[in-house]
Amino acid sequence: MKIIILGNQKFGAAVLQKFHYETDHDVVAVLCEKKSNGKSIDPIKKIAEQSKIPVFQTENYNDKKLINQITKLKPDICIMAYVTSLIPRKFREIPFKGSICFHPSLLPKHRGPSAINWPIIFGSKETGLTIFHPNDFLDQGDIVLQKKVRILPDDTLGDVYFSKIFPLGVNAFVEAVNLIDTNNYSRIVQDEKKATYESWCKKSNSKIDWNKSGQEIYNLIRGCNPQPGAWANFRKSQYSFYDTNFEIKKNIKFLPGQIILINKDEILISVIGGVLKVSRIKSKQGKLYIKEMDTSMFKQGEFFI
Repeated sequence: MKIIILGNQKFGAAVLQKFHYETDHDVVAVLCEKKSNGKSIDPIKKIAEQSKIPVFQTENYNDKKLINQITKLKPDICIMAYVTSLIPRKFREIPFKGSICFHPSLLPKHRGPSAINWPIIFGSKETGLTIFHPNDFLDQGDIVLQKKVRILPDDTLGDVYFSKIFPLGVNAFVEAVNLIDTNNYSRIVQDEKKATYESWCKKSNSKIDWNKSGQEIYNLIRGCNPQPGAWANFRKSQYSFYDTNFEIKKNIKFLPGQIILINKDEILISVIGGVLKVSRIKSKQGKLYIKEMDTSMFKQGEFFI
């Protein structure tokens, strides 16, 4: 099929590479966001230019000139790979077989922009991805296919996305396009009764509440690593927590948020139901391993708040 790819960043670039170099489908155009001041060239644009594929950069998908240019290419399908805005119907319906979009959750669960963070924060053991036909509403539309991934007890946001959902999503796009090309699939209507929505996982959502259980705090840290970073204050300075481990222990004599021990590799902090072991945090100096820090400012018995 003749394909147009609407995408951005590394995921969009990986999808373009996959289709251009490893399939018989023909990528006839790439669309991506305009370059912002100070930002380097988008990876997908760089690959498209190297491959001599026409590139269109726009913020207005209702633009008549753009619509005419894309229509003249007579695309069969549009692939939306890392798209963070609603694309109008007039553009989505240019291709003969419409458009398909990637979303990093098992829709209709976790609609919204931080769909990988929240399942980890909520303590889920499973998430996944969906390839679907987008409509005029956020993360709605008929499903083409879905892939499940396990969330292991110590998986972080980075683990789930880069090691699992990212590569699986690239291959799922190829599978979806092949199914649509042969009409060998059924469109599955999303069950609105099962739908959930969460907005951006922001800094205001990632502050550690030491009154919660140790497992909940650990889930928050994992679900915010690397972005936006779960954080707490110590002596009026802010620290974001990254590489951590939660050990279940009973009868802890320290209070939640209180420092139990500082050693050369980690700081041990008391939490409800156990101990949080922190080996990498972010201070004013940046992300640092405890073993690389001057830990003299931390004192046993003092509190993160």
